[in-house]
Amino acid sequence: MQIKEFRVTLPLTVEEYQVAQLFSVAEASKENTGGGEGIEVLKNEPFENFPLLGGKYNSGQYTYKIYHLQSKVPAYIRLLAPKGSLEIHEEAWNAYPYCRTIITNPKFMKDAFKIIIDTLHVGDAGDSENVHELPADKLKVRDVIHIDIANDPVLPADYKPEEDPTTYQSKKTGRGPLVGDWRKRVDPVMTCYKLVTCEFKWFGLQNRVETFIQKSERRLFTNFHRQVFCSTDRWYGLTMEDIRAIEDQVKDELDKARLVGEVRGMRADGD
Repeated sequence: MQIKEFRVTLPLTVEEYQVAQLFSVAEASKENTGGGEGIEVLKNEPFENFPLLGGKYNSGQYTYKIYHLQSKVPAYIRLLAPKGSLEIHEEAWNAYPYCRTIITNPKFMKDAFKIIIDTLHVGDAGDSENVHELPADKLKVRDVIHIDIANDPVLPADYKPEEDPTTYQSKKTGRGPLVGDWRKRVDPVMTCYKLVTCEFKWFGLQNRVETFIQKSERRLFTNFHRQVFCSTDRWYGLTMEDIRAIEDQVKDELDKARLVGEVRGMRADGD
């Protein structure tokens, strides 16, 4: 089992990020759906009485999605997995500013595969020591990784000039470009503390796959948050009512797009 805490700092308020994240998730879903692959939204509804972070958060929005992603896993897994089994099920309890996401593969790996992502959004620059209130034994094995959306390298296949924080400036807010040691200078500032616990019980492949998963999560968090910031002028000023309407529209678009066209979006690195 590997435990990594990714800290993604952004020049936003915690309140702004709630809208920005949901808007960007909807956009990214469209970009990764087509040709028989992509994202199927089964549930998107309020929840109550589901205690999170020791009972500090109990209600919010529940989503249940299935990711059809044959091309988005490493080739050595595709060779071992039966056709049609590479469905990833994602359940998320979003009690903002806290969110818990559980990812499984019930068709093939069953109890041998699980990723848990616990996220707390905090109005700081990423320097809080233990926001997830981990016990001492887990703190010992936790690896903290700071993600700099402007300065960290991205793969050539992932780079988009319009999603480059070092050149983007928001017309609506005046924020950006993000250059140098920007995290110490920006105001407002907030950080997504993403605790990723991943477990893959398969003799001979466990460490290799868990390392691949954590590497993929870092790549995903980096690319996604570059997109969040560089789309500021598209989501800035939207309300949560606007977001729910966009989500409903996108669900219909995804159901149609998944059945036609070419495979789209991020593929497994090295394929």
